[in-house]
Amino acid sequence: MAASSHQPAELKGRRIFVVEDEYFLAEDIGKTFRALGAEIAGPVGHLEDALKILHDGSVLDAAVLDVNIRSEMIFPIARELRARNVPFLFTTGYDKITLGPEFQDVPLLEKPIDLAAMARKLAGLITQPPS
Repeated sequence: MAASSHQPAELKGRRIFVVEDEYFLAEDIGKTFRALGAEIAGPVGHLEDALKILHDGSVLDAAVLDVNIRSEMIFPIARELRARNVPFLFTTGYDKITLGPEFQDVPLLEKPIDLAAMARKLAGLITQPPS
């Protein structure tokens, strides 16, 4: 149990897609995952840049998606990731946000984010078989 509580080995060698428009948070997420051996796709803070990464042909193992990117909802990106069976979680700065029935099963982390807890949650999603 000790190994899973502080260093999610499931992230080592994985490519994590980060879409976050708060620069410092995006950098902190990237540093946290790199320290665990992951490669970062991004981070990006615009939907157009996120779409470029989605369509560049590279492998994505998991993703962290801010629900609201510069006043645009992230759901088109989330739908494409789901269609590819890429696990993801949402982050939000809002107390309450309606994800709607489509994304009720997706973990939602409220800011400020506990980065270690985020890493554990994402590692758990990666090891779960797709439903």
